[in-house]
Amino acid sequence: MTSTPPALAVQAIALRRTFGAVVAVDGLDLAIGRGEIFGLLGPNGSGKTTAIRMLTGLLAPTSGTATIAGVDIVAQPERVRRVIGYMSQRFGLYGDLTVQENLRFYSGMYGLVGREGRQRVEELLADLRLGARRDQLTATLSGGWKQRLALACATVHKPELVFLDEPTAGVDPSSRRHFWDLIRERAAQGMTVLLTTHYMDEAEQCHRLAFLSRGHLIGVGTPREITTRFQLPTIEDVFIELQRRDEAEHPRDEAAA
Repeated sequence: MTSTPPALAVQAIALRRTFGAVVAVDGLDLAIGRGEIFGLLGPNGSGKTTAIRMLTGLLAPTSGTATIAGVDIVAQPERVRRVIGYMSQRFGLYGDLTVQENLRFYSGMYGLVGREGRQRVEELLADLRLGARRDQLTATLSGGWKQRLALACATVHKPELVFLDEPTAGVDPSSRRHFWDLIRERAAQGMTVLLTTHYMDEAEQCHRLAFLSRGHLIGVGTPREITTRFQLPTIEDVFIELQRRDEAEHPRDEAAA
């Protein structure tokens, strides 16, 4: 008898994390559906990194609960890491290995060995159009090709959810466009994508967005819902306004800053 997959890829309830007297994330509630492209936005120090570290099972919350694909991040952090993929803006690739060797390494890390591992590597080489570069040293790839390889490595084990931390930072506009084509393909196939970005044009391509400022969730909804609700023309205008309001409600203690 097969189990029914959870309707939500991510569910966080009152998630909180403190570091001494500093509250990094406070009362975060999120509900992200399967196959959704979800953007987590906020300036440096807003709590995005801490939130992602909790959701990936790398950092235990001070209080609150969260599940990833039905797996509790506190009770089963190791299992969480088996159902997610993670791609950072630094890519995490080995420059002295070829494209194919990087894929084989990451597939082995996730237990895909022998025939199964070889088949998966070949699938990804074809799917991400990396076949012609399979024997090229990764260090010699352009930023766009490294980005493509990093996505392949992050999804080699077919995770239910992939975290993308500013994945298009430092790549040219054409590569950014191709990368988003790949992201939409993955989401259409049922993979959930949770990403951070400082590019507002990318934020507008997400199904929904959540805005964080100083650890607080200050807005969530589709790009159109958000701009309509706040009667502002762009996501960037909304982001600035929401941040201004949050700062007014939670003024910084300058003496402690």
